[in-house]
Amino acid sequence: MTALAWTEDLRLNQPQMDRTHEEFVDLLAQARASIEAGDPLRALADFERLLDHTVEHFAQEDRWMLATGFAPENCHTRQHATVLTAMREGVRLAREEARWEPLGVLVNELALWFPQHAQMMDAGLAQHMAAVGFEPATGAVTGVLPAQAITRCGSAGCS
Repeated sequence: MTALAWTEDLRLNQPQMDRTHEEFVDLLAQARASIEAGDPLRALADFERLLDHTVEHFAQEDRWMLATGFAPENCHTRQHATVLTAMREGVRLAREEARWEPLGVLVNELALWFPQHAQMMDAGLAQHMAAVGFEPATGAVTGVLPAQAITRCGSAGCS
């Protein structure tokens, strides 16, 4: 199973985003450890904590995107929705059908996906927030927002 640990390579120099990302990595590691320990009920509980965190984590970024000129339907937000759908399905399969293996697959895939997402989409969002003078704690914008809503992932188009 792929392990993911917090490293300086994941730091985006946006303190609130970095804290949230570090929490995500820690919760993912907890879920991975309980899956590897072969404790399905603990694995489910740990994965549900990861899901709860991720729901708010993505909602926070989605709010920031809306506040800084992104269109409601942009590729970054769509990727968030896709990941949450997969995570919720994994929980459903474990709870309703006692199918535990999808949780392990999801933890592995999230460990592979997250660094790329953070270093591309979230880094683009962090740069955009800095460029428009957005303060996440207050929601204040001291710069100029884009004239047209952004549909891209951040600083570049989706590919």
